[in-house]
Amino acid sequence: MLKKTARLALLSLLALAALGVCAAAPASVGDERALAERYAPVVRLVKQTEECGPGEPYRPMDVDALFGQPTVSLRGPWNAFDLVKIAPTAHDLVGGLYEYHLDFPGNALDPGCDYERWARRLSEGHDPTAYAHVATDPEHAGRLALQYWLFYAYNDWNNLHEGDWEMIQLVFDAANARDALVRPPTTVGYSQHEGAEKADWGSDKLDLVDGTHPLVYPAAGSHANFFGEGLFLGSSAAQGVGCDNTTGPHYDLRPTVVTIPSDPGQARAEFPWIDFQGRWGELQPAFFNGPTGPNLKTQWTEPIHWAQDWRDQSFTVPAGSAFGTTATEFFCRAIGSGSRALVQLVHRPLQFTLALAALALLLIYALSRTSWRPTAPLRLARRRAWGQTLAAAGRMYVAKPGLVFGIGILFIPIALLTALLQTLVLHGTGALGVKIGGGGSGLLGFFVLALGTALTLLGLGLVQAATARALVEVDQGRETGPLRAYLLAADSVRPLLGALVIAATVVSLLAGSIYLIPLAVWLAGRWALIAPSIELERLGALDGLRRSGRLVEGVWLKVASLIVIGGALSVAVGPIVGVALILGTDAPFWLVNVVAGVIYSVTMPFVAITTAYVYFDRRVADELAGEGAPTELPAEIEFSG
Repeated sequence: MLKKTARLALLSLLALAALGVCAAAPASVGDERALAERYAPVVRLVKQTEECGPGEPYRPMDVDALFGQPTVSLRGPWNAFDLVKIAPTAHDLVGGLYEYHLDFPGNALDPGCDYERWARRLSEGHDPTAYAHVATDPEHAGRLALQYWLFYAYNDWNNLHEGDWEMIQLVFDAANARDALVRPPTTVGYSQHEGAEKADWGSDKLDLVDGTHPLVYPAAGSHANFFGEGLFLGSSAAQGVGCDNTTGPHYDLRPTVVTIPSDPGQARAEFPWIDFQGRWGELQPAFFNGPTGPNLKTQWTEPIHWAQDWRDQSFTVPAGSAFGTTATEFFCRAIGSGSRALVQLVHRPLQFTLALAALALLLIYALSRTSWRPTAPLRLARRRAWGQTLAAAGRMYVAKPGLVFGIGILFIPIALLTALLQTLVLHGTGALGVKIGGGGSGLLGFFVLALGTALTLLGLGLVQAATARALVEVDQGRETGPLRAYLLAADSVRPLLGALVIAATVVSLLAGSIYLIPLAVWLAGRWALIAPSIELERLGALDGLRRSGRLVEGVWLKVASLIVIGGALSVAVGPIVGVALILGTDAPFWLVNVVAGVIYSVTMPFVAITTAYVYFDRRVADELAGEGAPTELPAEIEFSG
């Protein structure tokens, strides 16, 4: 009897234990769901004001909208045409299917508006969704990760591709979800391309909604996640090579939270697609390929180990600089242009190669049709061919480095004064190209902006005037330096400012209409010789405008092309050096911008020298016109200044 009683007691204990185990599993999943709901992120997306226009058209998707959809296909890993099934279901993705592809309607390298319209139509009846997942790391006992995975239909950034998985992760000093419910997270990480940026829980850069919901800013197009608003620069594979934009206007989204159980078997049973080992987008070369899913990411199985490589900060690209185009701004534009060119090379290799070859041949032909020698930098007042003008400017720049560098360096105080004035009122970009935040508005802000623009134009005009005067002094054999050149040009300040403001206003107003842009470009070319005309002929503002127009008449293309080429060479050197520093060193971005800015200042006189030689060429042609003088070199005039 005792044995029977003991046996019954043992069976009862085993039954209770079994019931306890059965009860523990739902309780554990319930804890995970409660934890996921408590810290669900608020997604602040860049607002798109018009269809297919700037902004972010894609929202975090419910991936169930993809399954059973006849516009989606499952293809094999061999090539883009191996069709396995149209309208695959979630169960069709079970079993790995390594390197298979989900294929969406459209061409990833030539998206147009196809994906945007398709995603909008596909998402009707489905709420925006964040997939929560609680994960532990075998090598880091006692720590827990809570992840939120966001899926977007298309990645419209430098690396165009169908599908895009991004995520944020919260880290707890807890053994399981139940423990995590009674203590706050320690750190938060936001995914940014192949890496992530971290913030301590409670730090100033982490914004929380209702005390527990992290506010995340996905960049327009790339969906890389950031802690705030701005234009962010990445210069490595982990950060992404290019610039991510989270600047507003915005709207906030609270995605529905769907929790994927931490138990792998239960996760596959409830969400069969989580077993998919293929790609969530069409087959394309290299980084244009569709991305793998969450289950193949390092952070899915080693979340704490992955968190050890999180960066402390992201770098904001300055909005502008006192020294012209910043290296970081140039970097963003260059990477974007290079990416578009690479897309065309991959998408249309034959057409792109032929177009590039034709452009190169055209350039070689054009350069071979002009004379480059003799350069003859002195005896200014003579006719020069297109190539001789650039060659003479280059020789003069190299021959008088102290003079031209000094003229450029003395421009820096003018630029700093302008930037400081704008900063004090508008709280915009700092004098060294370092963003300091804030904003300004109203009539005072407009006045300061206009005044700053006028001072910038005057500074550039003074550089041209001082350079032209310095060249005359050198040509006449008189010793001169940068300060003396500026003093000699000082009496041109009033007419120069008046002429430049008139020219800038007219050109800007015309350029505001797409139909009048050709007229604006034409006028800009006609007025390219304002500064040397006013300085060397002692003209007033209106007379300077008329004189420049007369000199350019009949040779607009020659004058405009020389000024544009000279200006491009002057403007590009500093940013190119800056980009090299960004890619090749760990120098802080503010220092890179300062280096690029100083280089810009000392190279800017090159375009002024080029403009002066163009002016002398046109003045000689004008004064010798009608006298039977030869049009070939060495037609020249006596010039006393």
